[in-house]
Amino acid sequence: AEIAGSAAVHRQDGAAMVRFLAWLDDQQPGSLDEIGAARQLEQFRRDTGEAMQMPLKALSFDTISGAGPNAAIMHYRVNTQTNRRVESGEMLLIDSGGQYVGGTTDITRTIAVGDVPEEQKRFFTLVLKGMIAISLLRFPQGTRGLDIDAFARIALWKAGADFAHGTGHGVGSYLSVHEGPQTISRRGVQELLPGMIVSNEPGYYRDGGFGIRIENLVTVHPPRDIPGGDKPMLGFDTLTLCPIEKRLILKDLLDQVEREWLDAYHARVREELSPLLSGDSALGWLEAATTPL
Repeated sequence: AEIAGSAAVHRQDGAAMVRFLAWLDDQQPGSLDEIGAARQLEQFRRDTGEAMQMPLKALSFDTISGAGPNAAIMHYRVNTQTNRRVESGEMLLIDSGGQYVGGTTDITRTIAVGDVPEEQKRFFTLVLKGMIAISLLRFPQGTRGLDIDAFARIALWKAGADFAHGTGHGVGSYLSVHEGPQTISRRGVQELLPGMIVSNEPGYYRDGGFGIRIENLVTVHPPRDIPGGDKPMLGFDTLTLCPIEKRLILKDLLDQVEREWLDAYHARVREELSPLLSGDSALGWLEAATTPL
């Protein structure tokens, strides 16, 4: 019941995110600040919840809205003193979520504003490779979070980089957005069990420069057979439905399997969210954002 509820709220929350991202694309660089972006996203969540009769009860946590160098502060909380305008050539990191009776959401998207430098695109793509690695992972029963944390970091490690937080935390059902005992981290000693919900959120942060994080929530699925294999393996089913910023992806850094995963994910996002956006101007934005890489 909790997994079904979470899937339903992630469809609704995804529609709200698409409306926000479509609106964000229409804003002139320099005309929007971090607080304005956070407030507008909350309003889209409230409006979408009322329209779909699954009201937003509260935010899961204070929205992290960081532009340019502010996004390099991992747990940044904007206030009136630090509030920064979103300028062209920068990235905006939005980490947010909603509490609904059916479940809890937590999503991070990093968005390009104008023409972003190639170096930032390179690190975005390396972070994406880590997120896809966790999404595709299959593992035997008894596997703990600490056993798989490195899969999210390998692409960054090869580039001489890392991130100083765990790859994932447990999430409750209309409860705490950080709810153990499960984590994907160096401290994750809890065995991953079918039905657990956990975040998948690698990142990269350059002090004084820029910050990147891409986050989906996933649920551990029961063991499934693998063709030609000896034993069934657990893995992850993705709950979050929202496009990933293609304008920040360097395609040549992704291998064929990674490109296929991204295209399949975007096709699913388009299929599941399009009916919720019928007649909405954001539908055209969704279709463009989810075309094959």
